[in-house]
Amino acid sequence: MSTDLHGRTERLELSDQNLRDFEAVVLDATPEGIVLSRSAFYPGGGGQPADHGVLIWQGVETRIVGVRKGDDLHLIPAEGDPIPPAGTAVRAAVADERRSALMRTHSGLHVLCGVVFRDYGCLVTGGNMDELSARMDFNLPEVPPGFKEAVEDACNAEIVADRRIDVRVLPRAEAFTIPDLIRTATNLVPETVQDVRIVDIVGLDTQADGGTHVASTKQIGRIRVAKIESKGRGFRRLRIQISD
Repeated sequence: MSTDLHGRTERLELSDQNLRDFEAVVLDATPEGIVLSRSAFYPGGGGQPADHGVLIWQGVETRIVGVRKGDDLHLIPAEGDPIPPAGTAVRAAVADERRSALMRTHSGLHVLCGVVFRDYGCLVTGGNMDELSARMDFNLPEVPPGFKEAVEDACNAEIVADRRIDVRVLPRAEAFTIPDLIRTATNLVPETVQDVRIVDIVGLDTQADGGTHVASTKQIGRIRVAKIESKGRGFRRLRIQISD
């Protein structure tokens, strides 16, 4: 069982990324947010959107349309849906199709990051994702001839290689001995974080990351580099799409 907490909520998704259904107790609830004792809803971060899903209690369904981070994790109910009072036992379900698509997309971005860093030495300057589509920005001064095709082919070769994707947590001092752990131009891991979650595409890409991922690159599908845009001097945006 995970010991990761956000306020009063135990975060189950950090130790089991495939968990979609769980039971919990409502600790606090208003129309603005519901706090559970435990949750597998990813709250968003690192470009990955928050999960959606439902809470089921006493024969009633409450749709969850987002998560707000603060002192606690607040699951945001759909407008007008009933709110379970504090103390209520609930069954919860994370929307599987959405989460699975976001996991494939997030892992696909790590493949892209690993390929561009390995082959061109470029760091990430920004990124965002939706279900099966995403963008990632790099400090790439010039676009070499054939870059788009070369990156796409290299990414899909790594997917076909079926590289294992491991997740582990290390003490901060140990984590930062890993070469090139931070692939962003700015270190986004706050000094207050003493236990660093590491996502390792074995043999390709190792990064500090808090998001959810598939178990191997083959589960991503296929990456298509849809577009390359200039975002100012020395910066390029790569837009990708994921397909089966």
